[in-house]
Amino acid sequence: MPNIKSAKKRVLVSKAKAMQNKATKSALKTDLKKFDAAVADGNRSEADAAYKTAVKAVDKAVAKGLLHRNNAANKKSKMTLKLNKLA
Repeated sequence: MPNIKSAKKRVLVSKAKAMQNKATKSALKTDLKKFDAAVADGNRSEADAAYKTAVKAVDKAVAKGLLHRNNAANKKSKMTLKLNKLA
């Protein structure tokens, strides 16, 4: 354990940020899984709604620094291809 006050604060802040990042990543994965499930069911309208939600979640993750922008572009591209194959 750190002895200096600023180091103690850093430990607390980093724990809090780690929990926030974990929750955000979990929500992102949930949105991506919902999209995949909608595509697997073959329901176009449900897939469209899930696609919009998933793309928005991916963009937010990039803005927060949870995903690299190239990784996000790759995810969005693959989702778009899946959605277009459904039609």
